[in-house]
Amino acid sequence: MAVIEQSQPVTAPAKQKKVGQSYLSLVWWKFKRNRIAVIGGILLLTFYISFTLIPEFISPYDVQHTSDYAEAGPTPIHFVDQAGKFSLRPFVYGMERKVDFATRSRTYVEDTAIKYPIHFFVHGDAYKLLGFIPTDRHLYGVDQKADPKAIVLLLGADALGRDWFTRIMFGGRLSLLIGLIGQVLTLLFGTILGVLSGFYGGGIDQVIQRATEFLSAFPEIPLFMALSAAIPAYWAPLTSYFMLTIILSFVRWGGLARQVRGLILSLREREYALAAKSAGASDARVMFRHLMPGTMSHVIVIATLAIPGMILAETALSWLGLGIRPPLTSWGTLLQDAATVRAIHNTPWELWTVPFILVTILAYNMLGDGLRDALDPYGTR
Repeated sequence: MAVIEQSQPVTAPAKQKKVGQSYLSLVWWKFKRNRIAVIGGILLLTFYISFTLIPEFISPYDVQHTSDYAEAGPTPIHFVDQAGKFSLRPFVYGMERKVDFATRSRTYVEDTAIKYPIHFFVHGDAYKLLGFIPTDRHLYGVDQKADPKAIVLLLGADALGRDWFTRIMFGGRLSLLIGLIGQVLTLLFGTILGVLSGFYGGGIDQVIQRATEFLSAFPEIPLFMALSAAIPAYWAPLTSYFMLTIILSFVRWGGLARQVRGLILSLREREYALAAKSAGASDARVMFRHLMPGTMSHVIVIATLAIPGMILAETALSWLGLGIRPPLTSWGTLLQDAATVRAIHNTPWELWTVPFILVTILAYNMLGDGLRDALDPYGTR
């Protein structure tokens, strides 16, 4: 008697991937499908590596390197010289300064008789890579040892002859780090206080919630200005930088604490939390081992979307003269240098700081939207 074999149903490859996978693998699988979020993550990773870890290597000069080309515009990069000869190595022409006595302004014109080849991994200003590796190699530049007047200015120079691209690179280090470090401190304050408020309730809840309402009653920018103005002027710039980070974190923890409190109010009545209490677990263990992990997906998304606000707040304070102080450089201080009619008229390339800020903010929002969807892998979105 013949045996009839039943055919097994064929499972779609996309569904096979979900079978037996952990929560984190499902989150990663859904995140990879969101191309906008992946692009945002790649942009942020590139920015943080370039601006915070190796800006000395990428930029051709030190941040305080001055030259004789004050307020010089961007130097055009050429591959073909005046004679029509093509060169595989890019080069820039020398610059000759001219003064317009009628307008009392200085301009620079190319001296086609002098060519400076652009080299990669060129020797330049000495620095310490990653803070401890002494070297003088830069990603690109011209050989200033052969001719001290040689210079390449991708985005022009400021009033002291400093390369504006170099200043943007070093300014990005402080602006990006203050957003990241400030948000970490905000997460620390907001999450812990929100867990305590939601778990205990009563008097502790009343004190914490009234504190959040008190902070939210003040407009952010005037409150930032008042607290930043309280920083003593004789403090070192680095000390003022860390104090500004703490101020930004102190002001912004209230909203996160209220959201975490709401989550804890629902989670504390779940079976696993009640079982932990019945087993004799301490309050600290129940709060931080069983309840707080349940809020992390929400907290991560909120943090990702809040970091741009930190960066914009620092930029606004530095632009107003109440944030980062010279000789430290941030994107806010660069905007302060460009915030005059004379600068916009004579050195419009100083506004190149704005696109870097915009791209960073957009990248964070793209990443945050993707994480919000990915952390709910069982949803329909």
